[in-house]
Amino acid sequence: MKIIVDAMGGDHAPPEIVKGALRAKKELGVELLLVGREEAIREILAQENADQTGIEIVDAREIITMEDDPSTATRRKKDSSMAVALNLLKDGRGDAVVSAGSTGALLTGATLTVKRIKGIRRAALAPVLPAGEHGVMLIDCGANVECTAEYLLQFAYMGSFYAKKLMGCENPRVGLLNVGTEDTKGGQLQHQTFALLKEAHAEGRINFVGNVEGTGVFDGSADVVVTDGFTGNVLLKGTEGVIKYMMKSLKGVFYASGKNKLAALVLKKDLAAMKKSMDVNEVGGTALVGISKPVIKAHGSSKEASFFAAIRQAVAFVKSGIIDEITDNIDYMKLKTE
Repeated sequence: MKIIVDAMGGDHAPPEIVKGALRAKKELGVELLLVGREEAIREILAQENADQTGIEIVDAREIITMEDDPSTATRRKKDSSMAVALNLLKDGRGDAVVSAGSTGALLTGATLTVKRIKGIRRAALAPVLPAGEHGVMLIDCGANVECTAEYLLQFAYMGSFYAKKLMGCENPRVGLLNVGTEDTKGGQLQHQTFALLKEAHAEGRINFVGNVEGTGVFDGSADVVVTDGFTGNVLLKGTEGVIKYMMKSLKGVFYASGKNKLAALVLKKDLAAMKKSMDVNEVGGTALVGISKPVIKAHGSSKEASFFAAIRQAVAFVKSGIIDEITDNIDYMKLKTE
């Protein structure tokens, strides 16, 4: 399997990106196609004394920054590492693209270059949040601020396939994020989506468990939570903020006195396990679900461990067959009024 790496994307590119890719080559046995400024990549490979067997470098001189307009970045900067990487994927030069660059630029570039699966209205960002045994997928979390009920129906199907194939959920429970659990809650979008998901459930195609409140996202009520990108992004960023605040507060408690420090020593392993379960480095990135070939958005702050995890996720995505399953079921994912 060959992974195409946008070596220049992210806050710590290219050193941490290349090191994460090298770790993936060693531990996962993948081949690498590193895209970016060749001299910078070769310098890092030399510093790491890397075995360059199975490594190909494609030179790309431009870099997409956070200041670039994401809607036009890959078109304006055709020689950027991200644009070149996506074109290489389109041309079949590799099995997946992993980038820690601009989320908006990657989503737009993947949509325009690699294209969506035929029949899919919008690709979605689908992170897996730390909750329960398998985690919970939130779809969408920012790619589509304004949505129709059909978009959300498709998100539900795609999220369900992902949860089954990659999260280990045998019969994924799909919930609709809402302001209450009652069937009548929400606005027009939620009412229309609820009806579509209920119908899909009756046909045995989705295990729809009804509306889920914000508090229910993390209590095991559902394996996949469907929402529009605006609401999903607010929930995602709010969750990240709460986790950071909680970890900071716990640290303050345990350092408050000598007695508390002793307690921290006793709980050290348990605290480390809890921190690990909430660590974004363990997941590594977010799949762009609905694109015709695997594209993984790694965290912008990715260092070696996090980028390695993103490549590990890409490998699992390629092996999962999710794209084929979406393609095979596309007729059920469209409104019947067409």
